[in-house]
Amino acid sequence: MILSCPDRVGIVAAVSSFLAAEGGLITEANHYRDPESEWFFARQDIAANSLPYGAEELRRRFAPLAGELGLEWRVVETRVPKRVVIMVSRQAHCLADLLYRWRSGDLPCEVAAVLSNHDDLRSYVEWHGIPYHHLSVQQGDRDAHFAAVTALLAELAPDVVVLARYMQILPSFLCRAYAGRIINIHHSFLPAFAGARPYHQAAERGVKLIGATCHYVTEALDAGPIIDQDIARISHHDAVPDMVRKGKDIEKIVLARGLRFHLEDRVLIHGNKTVVFE
Repeated sequence: MILSCPDRVGIVAAVSSFLAAEGGLITEANHYRDPESEWFFARQDIAANSLPYGAEELRRRFAPLAGELGLEWRVVETRVPKRVVIMVSRQAHCLADLLYRWRSGDLPCEVAAVLSNHDDLRSYVEWHGIPYHHLSVQQGDRDAHFAAVTALLAELAPDVVVLARYMQILPSFLCRAYAGRIINIHHSFLPAFAGARPYHQAAERGVKLIGATCHYVTEALDAGPIIDQDIARISHHDAVPDMVRKGKDIEKIVLARGLRFHLEDRVLIHGNKTVVFE
């Protein structure tokens, strides 16, 4: 159960009392109050076998209390894996890492398909038994490409779309249609070095740290709510190829971590920020 609302006294007590009265066993509880907005956030794991009914009945019974408290809320069944569509271009390091984690059971999801604007990674993806869709981008005709992408996503009905180094800027209508459901990995420690060629930008600036950022995609380029970030130290010895090599390791870790947080419903979006219950 995930919820948020303007903070006030008694929210935790009211929700906990309701669950206790229904026989619900809380196995994990996370709470946070944002001091600036005075907004309250909570995530609670409830053992499904502790309730005498299913998730839909829980939603029905909880709705009156949620309305009384003014909650924004949802009940998620963790036993139902989320459908993931991965979008890539030519670089395979993030895709390969995600598929390895998926095959090994580390990422609790269903990989419905991989979409790409190139055909380079078809054999690798199909070896995993995953459908591969090549939707090319003809020069000067991005509209046709994204019309095809939109139609295919509608058919695949993903819960989340992952841009695993998909080197295309999504159109605004697609960002709006999947708001809060498109995750991107950007190869810099945002907001530093947004846009193209961030490793080159970092080299020109002479920074001593490089990083990667997993964030939700919005209409503003590389400016959506941040889910996770990490960094690596570099020195004057590191040229751009060294930064790229070191950065790839960070990108893989940050994207996998951010996606896992999303799959486990540990990320609550509030404006252009996130609350992440790790």
